[in-house]
Amino acid sequence: MTSRPASEPEPRPSQTPVARRPLRGMTARGRDEEHRAASPLELFFDLCFVVAIAQAGVQLVHSVAEAHTAEGILNYAMVFFAIWWAWMNFTWFASAYDNDDALYRVVTLIQIAGVLVLAAGVSRASEDHDFLVVWLGYVIMRLALSAQWLRAARNAEGAERRMALRYGGGVLLCMVGWMGLLLLPESARPWWFLVMAIAEMCVPLYAEKETNTSWHPHHIAERYGLFTIIVLGETIAAATVAVKSGVDENDALGELLPIASGGLLIIFAAWWIYFVVPIHGHLTSSRRAFLWGYGHYLIFASAAAIGAGLEVAVEQAVGKAHISTLAASAAVTLPTALFLLTVWALHARHFKVGTVQQLVLPATALAVIACTFLGNWAVLAAGIVSTLSVAAGVTLTARMAAREDVAGAGEDSGAGTGSGPSAGASVA
Repeated sequence: MTSRPASEPEPRPSQTPVARRPLRGMTARGRDEEHRAASPLELFFDLCFVVAIAQAGVQLVHSVAEAHTAEGILNYAMVFFAIWWAWMNFTWFASAYDNDDALYRVVTLIQIAGVLVLAAGVSRASEDHDFLVVWLGYVIMRLALSAQWLRAARNAEGAERRMALRYGGGVLLCMVGWMGLLLLPESARPWWFLVMAIAEMCVPLYAEKETNTSWHPHHIAERYGLFTIIVLGETIAAATVAVKSGVDENDALGELLPIASGGLLIIFAAWWIYFVVPIHGHLTSSRRAFLWGYGHYLIFASAAAIGAGLEVAVEQAVGKAHISTLAASAAVTLPTALFLLTVWALHARHFKVGTVQQLVLPATALAVIACTFLGNWAVLAAGIVSTLSVAAGVTLTARMAAREDVAGAGEDSGAGTGSGPSAGASVA
């Protein structure tokens, strides 16, 4: 056996050029791996998924604008679950097993093709309740994911192998169950969807009952953050197109300016509030991570729905939507409030100190809901309230930091004079 020179580092699989090794063993990556960041393939994956989200948003706009709100929300929730769940499953798998070889890339591209097929069927699912194309797209994505898990199982042993096999088998079994959306009567489909959604979310809990995947906290937090940015970007794009169409077709700049300004303020505030804390430090256990990851269904869905709501508000303002101003305002304010509450529950509350800081976002959500009743100024008022919430949070954090600095200076001074306790108490 030849020895390696001391100056030559031991090669890692991730450093091996793909051209030399097109196929690699799919082994678990380290949870403490340094400098772990999203790959170009993952970013491409996210961008393609937003195509499906955009289609779901378009159908939600049509339903709400035509006063079919309940049906539209139900269809949106069902389609968005399929999109979000497929995205989330890939994201967590990639965090643990991404080896970036040729086969991994090809299978991931197949998953992307699946979501594009799904996106092509969103309109038929929403308008005609025909889920065939959506189901076919989901089949493509899930078969590809199951193949990835089975490949991981091939290189694993013991509890890790059983976990990978449970994932692969669970994904396939649920895929068969989703056929109920094609075979059952239309009235039974929402209930069957609920059953299958619960079954899907139970697969990770069952698969990881013995051992957990080696997902990377910083990588997962970055992946979710990037997807949030992309969804908010899609929201801005959809709202911008709606405002442009309204101005070009109806010369209604005066009516649309408050909606455009308020919508922009809401989206800016949403970005600020989501990224104000480094959440990866909170993901210290699988239990926390599961709750955090599952909760993002509401964050992503509400963020995308804000854009749909802004489109509805624009259509109502120019007379194209058959709903009241109150209903159009609610299409913006309710998803905004849901976004604020969910981000607070999953992110902000873990970093807030004191009752006042904890109440900022819940109080903002209530104030945004109250803005619904302000007629044509509802969206602008909601944007101003959201912006004031950001300002309040920044101010409270700055004041707390200043008090800590003063207290620290007092303790340092006390340590030098022998009067530390009394000086610290005085500052406090």
